Amino acid sequence: MKLRIATYNIHKGVTSFRSMPRIHALKQALPTMEADILFLQEVQGRHDRHAMRHAHLWPNEAQHEFLAGDSHHSAYGMNAVYDHGHHGNALLSGYPIGSSRNHDVSDHAFEQRGILHCVVQTPQVDVHCYVVHLGLFAGGRRRQAQALIDAVGTSASKDEPVIIAGDFNDWGNQLGADLRNRLGVSEVFDEQDTSNSNNLLHQLGWKKPKIKPARTFPALLPWLRLDRIYVRGFGVHTAEVLQGSPWTKLSDHAPILATLELR
Repeated sequence: MKLRIATYNIHKGVTSFRSMPRIHALKQALPTMEADILFLQEVQGRHDRHAMRHAHLWPNEAQHEFLAGDSHHSAYGMNAVYDHGHHGNALLSGYPIGSSRNHDVSDHAFEQRGILHCVVQTPQVDVHCYVVHLGLFAGGRRRQAQALIDAVGTSASKDEPVIIAGDFNDWGNQLGADLRNRLGVSEVFDEQDTSNSNNLLHQLGWKKPKIKPARTFPALLPWLRLDRIYVRGFGVHTAEVLQGSPWTKLSDHAPILATLELR
């Protein structure tokens, strides 16, 4: 079985300046990925001010429902709550979502974060999917990564396939080693080195260079490595960062698209 998946921080469906809606453009762009499962961050569940200001451009339903349309099932984890609305993580799936649970991993009152856990029922096997958006501060991210490890460890057995994807805000690449060691996952760009180049390095007595996640932020000229997809029980067939039009106009993050094959 092959799964085509994507992770994307959609920046609440608005532009960085003046907060102009681009949710309709996102709805048109997402199907071009042809993704079976989409892991979305900064999804606006409700925003009364935008709905009043942009009455003809703002969907009547929550963004995860609007983006899912008739082609995908959806689940939403509400994280940040304020007087005029709320936002959080969402999962869109072409397969049924058997269950969903949102884990509050907020490290302090000023930065509300969560991990959305969904069990996706594919024809072959149930897949545990975790949509992640970690904090901006290193100490908080370490604690949230530990909460993620605990959540996966208690909700998915070691022989069940797992996909963890989202915005880790881990520009220093400090969390990956612990996730790999504790959960037995690999990042989709871990396998991008060719075997020939690795063999040559071994023959020359050189160490294999440290593999780093892809650059995804800012979308116009990606420099920081913020977004990740970690998998267990899957081989990685392809992995790429989507760049250029229309992605540079839709969010400040570039999406990652990967094709996985069940082992």
